[in-house]
Amino acid sequence: MGYRVVIVGATGNVGHEMLNILAERQFPVDEIAALASRRSLGTEVSFGDRTLKTQDLDTFDFTGWDMALFAVGSDATKIYAPKAAKAGCVVIDNSSLYRYDPDVPLIVPEVNPEAVHGYSKKNIIANPNCSTAQMVVALKPLHDRATIKRVVVSTYQSVSGSGKEGIDELWDQTKAIYNPTDERPPKVYPKQIAFNVIPHIDVFLEDGSTKEEWKMVAETKKIIDPAIKLTATCVRVPVFVGHSEAINIEFEDFLDEEEARDILRESPGLMVIDKREDGGYVTPVECVGDFATFISRIRQDTTIENGLNIWCVSDNLRKGAALNAVQIAELLGREVLKKG
Repeated sequence: MGYRVVIVGATGNVGHEMLNILAERQFPVDEIAALASRRSLGTEVSFGDRTLKTQDLDTFDFTGWDMALFAVGSDATKIYAPKAAKAGCVVIDNSSLYRYDPDVPLIVPEVNPEAVHGYSKKNIIANPNCSTAQMVVALKPLHDRATIKRVVVSTYQSVSGSGKEGIDELWDQTKAIYNPTDERPPKVYPKQIAFNVIPHIDVFLEDGSTKEEWKMVAETKKIIDPAIKLTATCVRVPVFVGHSEAINIEFEDFLDEEEARDILRESPGLMVIDKREDGGYVTPVECVGDFATFISRIRQDTTIENGLNIWCVSDNLRKGAALNAVQIAELLGREVLKKG
């Protein structure tokens, strides 16, 4: 016996990935519904070898459905997630709306699977921000061994994090570079993204940080340990898919780079590719379509007493969004609902 599953926002990039990953991982589905806004009503989406027609989110009845994976913005989630939860359908939400709610668990299954049991307070589980998700998978096993005091992270985030509009803007501006008569002024981003980097993701806060940077701080504390100090600089780069992060970690106890490499190799969700030679590391182009979070450039930081540097790369549409949501669904099914 399988589950009755709803995908909310099935026509978007993350919704498409959710459907693909559910099929790839052979999630036990008895029935599946693809929902979208009224303007996309009837659009066809793929689920394995099946074709689904999208249904109207506004009129859909969630009663009798086991779980709903939400891949829409916070505004729509605020309206429809409580309706689904009230109808008895467990919501797994990819937006930022519920991430900081103390009554809603924020889960990365490789890191804090035990938190899934807290879903019942609101019948909602939150999926973390894409940049946080890949980072905490790498941090947790190291924290368990040597206790992390402080993290300094710089991100290199792809345009797919802004949705289809971000991908289109990079593509259009890149073509326009070679055609001077075709001007493509920035619309999605505050400055040109083609052949450029922009140290600005989400809105600016009073202290000079951006909300994306604040999210990484708040979510790491909630998922791993509130005692961890973290500072982030989040940068948008002209890459279509795949987020990269340069992470500097300071520990309470000394951790040798060789031991760290062994720990990371043995940890779930991670793939270590770390050769000290040309090309002996992973770049975002190589991680696209993969389930793993890749770790390279593991090395001691000798400027502090107990320091380590790592390079972390992952497909942000997968581990940063759709894959993590499906893994939460698997965890929910295995530990709580126990149907499949």
